[in-house]
Amino acid sequence: MIPRALILAAGRGERMRPLTDATPKPLLTVNGVPLIEYHLRALAAAGVRDVVINTAWLEEQFPAALGDGSRWGLRLQYSMEGRDHGGALETAGGIAKALAWLAPTGEEPFWVVSGDVFLPGFAFDPAAVARFAASPEWAHLWLVPNAPHHPRGDFGLSPQGLALPEAPEKLTWASVGLFRPGLFADVSPGTRLALRPVLERAMAGGRLGAERWDGPWTDVGTVERLAGLQAP
Repeated sequence: MIPRALILAAGRGERMRPLTDATPKPLLTVNGVPLIEYHLRALAAAGVRDVVINTAWLEEQFPAALGDGSRWGLRLQYSMEGRDHGGALETAGGIAKALAWLAPTGEEPFWVVSGDVFLPGFAFDPAAVARFAASPEWAHLWLVPNAPHHPRGDFGLSPQGLALPEAPEKLTWASVGLFRPGLFADVSPGTRLALRPVLERAMAGGRLGAERWDGPWTDVGTVERLAGLQAP
């Protein structure tokens, strides 16, 4: 099974101003390469061919910079929330709007990754997709050790590989995961909705899987963090 993928790229990036006044955050560069391009390369290397990018802030810059994706062996679609809805729909709303592209039959699992995280080495492993497809999970998240700016983390991790709302040790969601379209069945396209309530529903049903990832990861949320990723 070769899944499709959604790269979340609609946010304003307020904390990255003034850089994001003229450039969307996922198009800011690390060592000369746009943040989003690292994901595009990794998805292509994993065999993914169809990628949706949701956009809102300065959204006309994305097709201008990335084109149709053919340079990476990809087919890119743009889910333009700014044009269609006047602004970003938040994460769950953005996924719901893109479902027709991500899961054409309404059944296929798909990848979601945030365009403003830097996680070189994450492989979008086809074996992980196969495990997820064979599981009863509604979604599967990758968790990383907490960064100094987010010391309390987001989720616990059970010995059975389930995300927990509370635990003695909590980790941070790396903003990458696998999802089933049914998780968003009651989210109408055009709805503005954060992802956390949707994940909490999956957790309550014991259907939110998770695993730890210890590779390099940065939430590129400030100018200082972006500067820290540049090669000397």
